[in-house]
Amino acid sequence: MSKNKRSLRSLRTIMLPAGIAALLVLSSPAFGFEYEAKGRRDPFIPLVTSDGRLLKLDMPSEEKANLAVEGIIFDKEGLSYAVVGGLVVKVGDSIGDYRVLKIEPEKVIFIKDGTVEEVSLKKEE
Repeated sequence: MSKNKRSLRSLRTIMLPAGIAALLVLSSPAFGFEYEAKGRRDPFIPLVTSDGRLLKLDMPSEEKANLAVEGIIFDKEGLSYAVVGGLVVKVGDSIGDYRVLKIEPEKVIFIKDGTVEEVSLKKEE
């Protein structure tokens, strides 16, 4: 047997168990991924049934809309952003039935059916 064939065989002998060990470690729960829905739709659930019908999704309603303002990036001469209920929004975006009307340094102003609601930035305790 030639020297190259023996080297290749010994390399396979080492690499195969090492590869199997790596797969076992990486597939363990410590390295696994867990989706946290936080009230949003699970993206791994199909939107179409096997017979071709579209699934009806529950859209967020006013009871489900989380309007907690968690952070604001304010730019008086540009585009401001806010983190509301874990989502990044700008003026004109919607959360449930609410639309972002204005973002100020310490609060976000929403509108729903002509009613204005001001929500102040949550302060850390």
